[in-house]
Order: sequence, then C-alpha cells, then structure tokens
Amino acid sequence: MWRSTRGVAILTASLLASPALAGFDQDAALRESQAAIGRQVGGYALYDTSGRELRLESYRGKPLVVNFVYTGCFQVCPTATKFLQGAVRDAERTLGPGSFRVATIGFNLPYDTPQAMAEFARKQGIDSPDWKFLSPEAGTVEALTRDFGFRYEATPAGFDHLLQVSIVDAQGRIYRQVYGDAFSVPQFTGALLELAQNAPRPAGGIVGLIDKVRLLCTVYDPASGRYRFNYAVLIELFVGASIIVFGFATVIVEWRRKRPG
Repeated sequence: MWRSTRGVAILTASLLASPALAGFDQDAALRESQAAIGRQVGGYALYDTSGRELRLESYRGKPLVVNFVYTGCFQVCPTATKFLQGAVRDAERTLGPGSFRVATIGFNLPYDTPQAMAEFARKQGIDSPDWKFLSPEAGTVEALTRDFGFRYEATPAGFDHLLQVSIVDAQGRIYRQVYGDAFSVPQFTGALLELAQNAPRPAGGIVGLIDKVRLLCTVYDPASGRYRFNYAVLIELFVGASIIVFGFATVIVEWRRKRPG
C-alpha cells in the first residue's frame, strides 16, 4: 500500500497565529487566495483514480468545488475533507443532486498518485460520481495551484498551507474562496446557489447579508425541479431574533428598575 515519506502536517486554516506556522506567511497566502477571485482557471490535464486523463476545462457548464490536499497528511487534510463532505451533502439537499461537481486535487507529486488519491477517498468514505479525486500532470502543479491562489510550503513535517475551498463558476472562473477546516456552510451553499440561479453577487455589505438570509431560506424542490422559498426557515429566524430582542429588553428594564434613583 502506498505511503507518503512525509509525516503529518500541522497547520491551521484560521488566520490566528500558530507556532506551527511561524515560517508560513498567512497574510500573503490569504492575499494571493483572494486575488484569484474572478480569475479564469487554465486548462490542465488531471488523472482520476483509475489513471484516466480528465481535462479541467471539461468541468465547465456547472459550478465546481475544488480543494487541495496531500495524501501523506493523516490529520488536517482528512478532517477538512470530511467537513467538506458534510457541506457538499447540505448543498445537494438545497440545490438538488448533480447540480455541481467536486474535485479534490493532490499537490504533492510524485506521491499523490491516482492510487494514493483512491486510497485517500476510500478512507474518507467518499464514493460519489460527482466527486473526483485527481492527480495533476507532472510539471503543472505550480501553475495549477497559482491559478487557484493556493500557496503551500514544504516543512520537515509535511506542508504548511492555507486550508481553502474554491468555488468555480460554470465558465471556469473562481467565484468564491472559503477557508478553514470548519467553514460557514451557509456561505458555501449560498455561493453555489447564486451560481445555480445565475445570480452572482459580490460578497459583503448589508445587501450581501440580506442575500445570505434569502439564500438560506431557498430550497430545491425535486418534485418540480425548481427552487422555492422556505417560509419555515424565515419563521424560525424571526422567532429566534424575537427571543434575543426580548431577552435584551428584559435585562435593560430590570437594570433600570434596580438602578438607584
């Protein structure tokens, strides 16, 4: 059975300081990642777990989710991939199965072979026709990762890198980057829903917040093959907000009542 010569990578996808990342410039990595948004990803030859060639541009036509791993990592990369698996399932419940695809790409050549990627997928329990585990063509890793704004650095223990998931639109342009081994699932699902509804929007601001609520309340109806507004979610949000406001109001009233005259 294939084994990497590297050990476990100790890294963090949060932007908090970490002794393990003392030599890794997280700010520069984040800037490079954000600068990739809107970039057209080039055409690259990749190989699936059976060793068959698959061109990256063949994914165009539907949104694509991409994350990078190295199979010699036995802690963080598997944990992040398992979390992504849950987020993908959540997005599929909202958008419907087959509405987007996922590609996990190994960046540590020559070790991340198709066989190694197959073993990595098996260990994570991922066996979906819409999720491929891929090995890049030799000599293209640097250009491929640069297109995605993904920076990594070799260390004696493995690799330091920013944990990121890239969401690519149907034309092959990077639309969103989400970060962490436990990122915001509504943010992830919302970005895919925007693309599925052909309604891309810039992130941030009040409008972005309103859109996130709207997207959170939108669900896919497999019976009609359409998206519909889920008022039950809106009611739950309203009730939750009302409870919070009532609680604050009660605290203020009690504080004023007990305050010395």
